[in-house]
Amino acid sequence: MNIKFSYLYRDGSNYKQYNQIVFANPNQIALEEIRAIIRNKLIEECWFIATDWNVPDMHFKEYSWDNDLDHEWHEFDFVEETNEVKTGNILIEDFIGRTPKK
Repeated sequence: MNIKFSYLYRDGSNYKQYNQIVFANPNQIALEEIRAIIRNKLIEECWFIATDWNVPDMHFKEYSWDNDLDHEWHEFDFVEETNEVKTGNILIEDFIGRTPKK
């Protein structure tokens, strides 16, 4: 099973933009272990900066930056097992190994 990492950007007006990345899991790391590692690296078990985690930034590109509404933080949504095809060449263990600690 592959691993789907889902996250979103929520601006100050509560508009949301979602993204999901599917990682290969050839060593079959348990989902609960992956979830625990990710949560441990998040700010307050919820937030992260996309560029620090090397995932696509989900800010609204069609609008210019608004200091009253926009910020750097993205929100972790969920991680789950999936049969979906991986979206890149990075393994889940590489992803969770390279994400910075909070």
